Amino acid sequence: MPDLGKYAGAVLSAYAVSLALLAVLVLWSLWRAKRVKAALEKVEARRNGQD
Repeated sequence: MPDLGKYAGAVLSAYAVSLALLAVLVLWSLWRAKRVKAALEKVEARRNGQD
């Protein structure tokens, strides 16, 4: 790891915030995909029931 000097705290906290936001985005995306998949299956089941 390079010597960051007096900016070490700012740089490391920026990395931490970036990684945390990335993790939140990934988790939100997976949660949303699960909801959309369930909604799609519900619509398809209703559609197939009318055939």
